[in-house]
Amino acid sequence: MASGHKVSEGILLGIGNPLLDISVYGDADLLARYGLEENNAVLATPEQHELFHEIVEKYNPTYVAGGATQNSIRVAQWLLQTPKATTFFGSVGNDKFRHILEQVAQKVGVNVRYQVCEGEDTGRCAAIIIGENRSLITELGAAKKLCVDYVRQPENWAYVEKARFFYEGGFLLSVSPEVVLTIARHSSAARKTLVMNLHATFLCKYFADPSLGLMEHIDVLFGNSDEAREFAKEAGFGTQDVKEIALKTSLLHKVNADRHRIIVITQGKDATIVATEGRVEEIPVKPVDPSIIVDTNGCGDAFVGGFLAQLVQDKPLSECLRCGTYAAREVIRHFGCQFPQYPDFV
Repeated sequence: MASGHKVSEGILLGIGNPLLDISVYGDADLLARYGLEENNAVLATPEQHELFHEIVEKYNPTYVAGGATQNSIRVAQWLLQTPKATTFFGSVGNDKFRHILEQVAQKVGVNVRYQVCEGEDTGRCAAIIIGENRSLITELGAAKKLCVDYVRQPENWAYVEKARFFYEGGFLLSVSPEVVLTIARHSSAARKTLVMNLHATFLCKYFADPSLGLMEHIDVLFGNSDEAREFAKEAGFGTQDVKEIALKTSLLHKVNADRHRIIVITQGKDATIVATEGRVEEIPVKPVDPSIIVDTNGCGDAFVGGFLAQLVQDKPLSECLRCGTYAAREVIRHFGCQFPQYPDFV
């Protein structure tokens, strides 16, 4: 089993956009026609809406319960093996896709608390796979309706009070910044731990925005090298060196200054950059046998989920990173963010 330690119910709470992932093997021509790039994530414009119809009709899609933050919470729950150790908030439509998402999350033990919006479709994300890269394009649908009033309802806020760790995806900033900030401020005030993820280059402006003041509440921040460089540009760091960016970000003002911020920047096959306590290091990535790779979509989400599973048990940073790598290697063998019935991380 992944954990020999007692893990309390509701210790980790995630908030994000629950989405149905539609995965297809695509090509450069498909991306070009819809103005997409490899290894990037965007919100769909009206002009890109037709893409969803095209991939369903012509590309033999695989449907998987998804949404980046919900994926990470599902992976953490799988590793913790304690029923309802995790809770997830998000907004869905009252449709069949909502039930698919709910069943998949509940099957592994997540306590799902969806805000259900009548007259809205559950959000969906097209994952176009080209070799070892993926391009993500999302129609948020009901996901963009998540409101702070729902989170503050007494029966929901009780789960916020119970949690000691929070994971909020950057994608939520484009639709529900008030929810993100409400949880962030609560986390700081109650001296809990807030983990966030840059998630896409177009979201980095929110993290760097001094009027939001979000960064000062973040204890652990994930991102990839492209996102890190975009954040540095928005924050006026004057450098595009990823190691320097990670170090500078780790040293930004923090409400709970006695707790060092941790920055984790992934670079695909290249070394992962980790900065904390005024130091920065490169963690080599062990090569993956290409023959086992089925789908890289969800791999990054799994890495975060593995990290979170150890973080909530107060394990050392090295163990958090090791478990993140383990989870990513399990998920990469499946379509979407899926994994075996039981973990064998030891």
